[in-house]
Parts: sequence; structure tokens; C-alpha cells
Amino acid sequence: MTSPDIRETSALTPRQQQILAIVQQVGFSTIETLAERFGVSAQTVRRDIIQLQASNYLQRFHGGAGLATGGFRSAYAQKLTVSPQGKQRIGTAVAGIVPAGASIFLDVGTTVEAVARALVGKPDLRIVTASVSVAQILCQHGVFDVAVTGGSTRGANGSLVGEAAVACIMGLRFDYAVLGFGGFDDDGAPMDFDLEKIAVRQAAISRAGMVLGVADSSKFDQTGTARIADPRAFGMIVTDAEPPARLCAAWQRTGIHWLVT
Repeated sequence: MTSPDIRETSALTPRQQQILAIVQQVGFSTIETLAERFGVSAQTVRRDIIQLQASNYLQRFHGGAGLATGGFRSAYAQKLTVSPQGKQRIGTAVAGIVPAGASIFLDVGTTVEAVARALVGKPDLRIVTASVSVAQILCQHGVFDVAVTGGSTRGANGSLVGEAAVACIMGLRFDYAVLGFGGFDDDGAPMDFDLEKIAVRQAAISRAGMVLGVADSSKFDQTGTARIADPRAFGMIVTDAEPPARLCAAWQRTGIHWLVT
């Protein structure tokens, strides 16, 4: 199967886009779970899945939907094509916030990878990451003082999850934690789909002096399966475009600062 162009997702309904995002994050979801998530009938979800399969986004299985052949890697490759210049600006902005000599936790995701590239020239950083891809980027650019958490790998980008990853993080202290996510709740709280990745992020939040959330503008209208933390846990959200009015209002109510690059 060939992967659909990321630009074609604009032809999908908002619910179909969210179904696709959920399955790309967790690999498989049942019709029952999706119907409950969106408050619609199983038959409605089944029709969405049939359409997504017809367009080669997903593959139907008995009782649910999973990734098409090569889906984990194609989903990651697609994410690399979304707002690359915006992500680069986000990375540059974060590098301007983090001082030399700081201890920093770097999360997983293509936006955090852009942050890693921008941090390469910053001297004496002490970096811990739960991403194999982030560690590889840093090492390829001559940054070898990088600690990688333990845990099990999840997805094509080498996200590390599980009890070992959480235990490693809980034994450390960071000046900054840089976290990615999949969307926002109604009150502006960052959300994501994978509960194990969320657990890693929650551990990092509890051990960081300042939490920087990074997200390009494609996340503004997305939600997720679960909240990562209360909005007040984030010191700043760094993004590449002015957020919609509803997010600005929510962040103002909760005291979140945001930076548009």
C-alpha cells in the first residue's frame, strides 16, 4: 500500500481526522472505543473507517481499525512534512530560552526533534531524553553527553515508555522539560492519545523547574484521549502561529504564557 499525502487529510471530516490521529498514535482502536469517544453509534464509526480504508489511511480489522501496512513509519514520515519551517522556528525560540549549562529533558516528537537540532550549539547542556530519535540527532551533531531513559520503544520515532522510563525520570531533576503533545482540551490543557507516553511526560513535569510545551499550529484544533496535566503545569507554550481566540482566552484564564515564533 502507498501512503496518502498528508495534504489529502483536508478532505476528511474532523471526526475522521481524529480517528486517524488516534490510530496513528496507538496502532489499533476498537469501534466500540471510538464510538464512545465521539458519542456516536458504532455504525457511524464503521462508515468512517470504511471511508478511511478506501483512501488508504487505515486498515479495517474485525471490530476495529489499525494502521495500513508500514503505518507507523508512514505516519512518522507524514509528521515530518507538517510545518517544517514552523517547527524550526519553535526550536530556535526554545534554544533562546534555555541557557548554557542547563539540565533539560527532551520529549518525543518531530517538534521536539527540531528543538534538539537548535540546541546543538548550546554549550554544557545536560540532556536526558525518552526518544531514540532525539538522541540520534544530538549524537550525529557531535553532542555525546546525552542520557537516554530505559523503557520499551514505541513507534517509528523510538519513543521510550514504561515503568523503567518513568523510574529513570523520577530519579532526576531538570531545569527545563520540553514536551510535545497532540492537541488541547477545552481549557487549553495539552492532551495526547498514548497513555504510556503521557505517563512519561507527567513524570518529567513533576521533576522540572519549568515546563515548555511545543506545538505547531496543526495542533490547535486537535484534542486527545487524555490530559497531560493541568494547564498551570506549563510555564509556556511555544508555537509557530497565533492561537485561535478560544485558546488565547483559555490560556489567559489559567495564566499560561505563550510565545509565537
